[in-house]
Amino acid sequence: MLPAVAVAVAVAVAVVVTVAVALPAAPALRHRLVRAALRCAAGWYRRRLEVLGSEVRLSQERRLRRLLPPGTARDSEAFRERHPLGQSCPDGVSEGQVTSLHPWALLRSCWGTDPPLQGSLLYLDALCTAFPQSLAPRGTALLSWTPGHPCTPAGWPLPTLYCTPAEAGALPSRAAALQVQLLFALRARALRVLEVGLAAELHDALAALHTGWPALAQDLALGRLSPQPGLPEDARSRLQALLVPDATRAAELQAECAHGFEGIVQRLWPQLEVVVVGTAYGTEQLYCDALRKGDCKGLPFYCPFYRTAGALLGVNLWPEEPAPRFLLCPDWAFCEFLPWPAEEEPRTVLLGELWEGREYGLVLTARPGEYRCHAGEVLRVAGFHKQCPVVEPMRRESQALSVRGESISEERFFRSLCRTVGMWPGARLVDYVCVESALLGASSGACAPHYEVFVELRGLRDLSEGQRYKLDQCLQEDFPIYKSFRFKGSIGPLRLHLVGAGAFARLREALGSPVPMPRVLREERLLQLIQNTVIS
Repeated sequence: MLPAVAVAVAVAVAVVVTVAVALPAAPALRHRLVRAALRCAAGWYRRRLEVLGSEVRLSQERRLRRLLPPGTARDSEAFRERHPLGQSCPDGVSEGQVTSLHPWALLRSCWGTDPPLQGSLLYLDALCTAFPQSLAPRGTALLSWTPGHPCTPAGWPLPTLYCTPAEAGALPSRAAALQVQLLFALRARALRVLEVGLAAELHDALAALHTGWPALAQDLALGRLSPQPGLPEDARSRLQALLVPDATRAAELQAECAHGFEGIVQRLWPQLEVVVVGTAYGTEQLYCDALRKGDCKGLPFYCPFYRTAGALLGVNLWPEEPAPRFLLCPDWAFCEFLPWPAEEEPRTVLLGELWEGREYGLVLTARPGEYRCHAGEVLRVAGFHKQCPVVEPMRRESQALSVRGESISEERFFRSLCRTVGMWPGARLVDYVCVESALLGASSGACAPHYEVFVELRGLRDLSEGQRYKLDQCLQEDFPIYKSFRFKGSIGPLRLHLVGAGAFARLREALGSPVPMPRVLREERLLQLIQNTVIS
């Protein structure tokens, strides 16, 4: 009975989408029809997810069979015996560029597996349920840099949501892309949703607003897009053709910025309901916390998806909760888990065998031919929805500090750093990055292996040697193994450097792709860039 209902729902939705596409002269009606159809499809998939969540083991076995070639052992036990635990997942692999929504895609999604489409349908449904006006036409502005190709926003099945042109996000320069997208966002006073790929992108775009609002106001008033580095002239001409003079909006921008920047986002867009952030967990929370206390004061943040190694694995069905947690969908990838801390003879457990409150390393089979790859992320099981685990990403294994095998994890180092900054009166941490002394080579001098930490602060221009030593002292208090190595002289004292404002925005530009901020640099070119910004 259920497949028959699926076909009926899918056909009805596809018919509505087909009719809507055939109404080019009525964009508002087309938007309403497609929105209603997508929410209908989302409701169906939500009900299907409830069924899948009641039979997690079977759902995972079916997903695994679809990932394996015909004629191979296709149950999970035989699969794990045949394929040993693999290497790390390939870097930079994505789900692929999604295309325009077609009726057949909706038909297929109702009984097949299409994580990008199904994830976006769940997102649109959860968003609209929590924030009823969030799916208004042209009511969402996108701030996200994807160089070389237009980005795939969270609500891509409903492109009439967006008031920012796709070409703006594909510019070769990160700074130029965010500046242009910000200009188009400022034109739309009636925004309901501000969507960003990374919290750092919103952080840097608003930092540009702090310093560049007079020029932005002038461009708004004149309907102009000023030349700037990283903005090709042909792209500038095409984008400028979409602008019209708006002296009223320019005056509003000037007036609000003149009153300061606390709560500036809500003041510039008084109907804004929510900030949607692609990645808002781990140490990306540093930017979210700063925005919540400053520019975005009073606004909720919603992180809808959990992605890793290019695969979409989970969705956040609770938009109004402040801390993101993700339901792992059992038919999107075949997932295994290694208990954390790692055991000497690791044996993976499956999706239906996890314990609440425990931490696990993720082992992923998401694409044919890439079997049992270490995703390099550690998750904590926060609870369950039916039999599906609900998880919180805790740390990236690649971002641990280790010069003598001590392995200080990303989130624990961050906690120690925050505790240290709290001991410096008037200081606020803006950003930070670490380097293991081996990357410095001969420039580190004849000393024991050690860490070098680069921080950007607000409220302090310099630190005394005693204040700098506080971080090393906190690490010794928080990590007995680090204290032991320091006592024996096997690890040298930590060196702390202050960098100038904007240093980390330039570092993110140099990364060349929109990835979460690395906390341990592994490339000499990035080290040299951050060294050149040191002011103390």
